Amino acid sequence: MKKHRAEAKWTKGLKDGEGEVKSGNGAVQAKYTYASRFGDSTSGTSPEELIGAAHAGCFSMFLSALAGNENLSPDYVETKANVYLGEKDGGPLIEKIELTTEAKIPGIDNDKFQDLVQKAKAGCPVSKALAAVPEITVQATLKE
Repeated sequence: MKKHRAEAKWTKGLKDGEGEVKSGNGAVQAKYTYASRFGDSTSGTSPEELIGAAHAGCFSMFLSALAGNENLSPDYVETKANVYLGEKDGGPLIEKIELTTEAKIPGIDNDKFQDLVQKAKAGCPVSKALAAVPEITVQATLKE
């Protein structure tokens, strides 16, 4: 079993504090604040933004693997994620994740591509970890 590490540190209170997240190998390191998570600040990241990046990365890689299982080699799979943070029962809740993916996979037709997209949505490990999210959608476009 492969072990991955990450860490986060938060200092001070909720609204006047700040934090930093980083991956175990140091490849990702970012600051975050109350404003970057719940407000309009574009300075810093948020846990939800990082979840979106993880989901997009996992989905793209998994879709590529599924294509490979069909003896197809993607030129590329590019996925973007929108993660919506709302509120339920007085607390924050990830209400919806929208994945938008575009791929160029020579030798595949759109029906087979859409089938693989649905399999990737259901099967990628991050999708499985996010099963509690009420709504996850995928809009997929096959480029020629």
